[in-house]
Amino acid sequence: MWYRLFKRLFQLTLFFIWSLILIYLIFLSIFTFIIFNICLTIFLFWFIITLIGWSFTIIPILKFVFVPWYHQQCRLWTQKNQQNHYNVAFFHPYCKNVGSSERVLWIAIKSILKKYKNDIQIIIYTDMEIYKSSITFIYLRSRFLIEAKSNTILTLLRQNIGSIILSFEALIHFIPDIYIDSMGYTLTYPCFYYLASIPIISYVHYPTINSNIFEQINEEYKIYNNHQSIIKNSLLIKIKLISYQIYTYVYSWCGRCSKIVYCNSIWTKKHIESIWRLCCIGPVYPPCDIKQFLEMPLINDDEQMIKTIVSIGQFRHEKNHELQIRAFHQLLQKKSNYHQKLKLILIGSIRHNEDRKYLEQLQLLVDNLNINNEVIFKIDIDFQELKIQLNQAIIGLHTMQNQHFGLGIVEMMAAGAIVVAHKSGGPQMDIIDEGKTGFFASDIDSYVTMMEKILEMKCNERRQIQEQARNSVDRFSILNFERLFIEPFEKILFIK
Repeated sequence: MWYRLFKRLFQLTLFFIWSLILIYLIFLSIFTFIIFNICLTIFLFWFIITLIGWSFTIIPILKFVFVPWYHQQCRLWTQKNQQNHYNVAFFHPYCKNVGSSERVLWIAIKSILKKYKNDIQIIIYTDMEIYKSSITFIYLRSRFLIEAKSNTILTLLRQNIGSIILSFEALIHFIPDIYIDSMGYTLTYPCFYYLASIPIISYVHYPTINSNIFEQINEEYKIYNNHQSIIKNSLLIKIKLISYQIYTYVYSWCGRCSKIVYCNSIWTKKHIESIWRLCCIGPVYPPCDIKQFLEMPLINDDEQMIKTIVSIGQFRHEKNHELQIRAFHQLLQKKSNYHQKLKLILIGSIRHNEDRKYLEQLQLLVDNLNINNEVIFKIDIDFQELKIQLNQAIIGLHTMQNQHFGLGIVEMMAAGAIVVAHKSGGPQMDIIDEGKTGFFASDIDSYVTMMEKILEMKCNERRQIQEQARNSVDRFSILNFERLFIEPFEKILFIK
């Protein structure tokens, strides 16, 4: 009995001591946390004060002493070597690529040099280091800071901070008379505007931020740069929403540094004017080399034993090739007699491993649906084969939601394919007149309905749509782009 009593007393004593230690540790942790936050707040306060102090010291020196002197040195170098009057710099870190932004870059340069070859020196801040008589390429060593990585949660923040660093590097290399951003790095503008005091021209391919992003985050809708863990966690969604709102403010402030803003579509123009709160020139549609497509004769579809449905675009998630494959599969299920008559040809390119993995997922989907014989993947084909495939196709598919423009759609229309595009963005507002030059869809059922409608049309009905589509694409020609680009540029050149 005494033993049990002693044991019980000993246990209570240990529990009491353990409770005191636990309470002590809790209070110690709270105290440590409070002290840590106070110290951190003081540190951040003094760090910000110090940073502001250095900013008030360094920025005036940069703006009023170093930049004017260095700008003068750049002007002297130009006059000594080329006897030109103006230096026009394009900020385009990836000019070796072959996308729509590169078409804009080279055709814009061509249009400038065509008119002012003896008066202008072109500078390109990019990933090459080449010198030619009218164009100088300045290699940017810190370009890796803006490259996309597989972890996409902080990609937007990292790329934009990287672009700011890149703009300082570009400015140190050479200070031009006019700065043109042809790739959408808006956060580079303040560096050239406030430090170098030079006019900025912006060609916007798509708004980095638009109202749709906020709606999608609020509805916990999975957009492609959202990690799955963010979708499931409401707190993280709120944090991301706040971060996007902050970025929208910064994006708007930077955009207002522009003297001239070109927009590549009505859809882009609408969003940019709303966010930047300034008047934009546009739409100045990207230059499409439609001449070679228009030269090909239209094919009589009734004479084709096998009818092809074609899609063109990079193999990446936002292009939504899965919707095309599933809609095509449902069409075959609905019309069993189409099995031997129809082929779906997916034409695209691959940039990196993420795209390759996505392509493998699509191929696996095709295998699971047992339509390997009906679906063909064509990767990185040459232009000649592209023309042939588009010209022979009866239908062209487009499934990307809120695409800013759609060069592939224009090429399909020019080649003679009747396009069924996603009912959103540039295709809806700029390119297709529904029922006359093409059709719209938004889900599997509507895509199946539209494809079935086109396939069951009479040949003369399809021919009428093809001809109307071809007549409508002239506004996307290279000549039209050159005219619309050079007119505002001349005004800023004379002002300068």
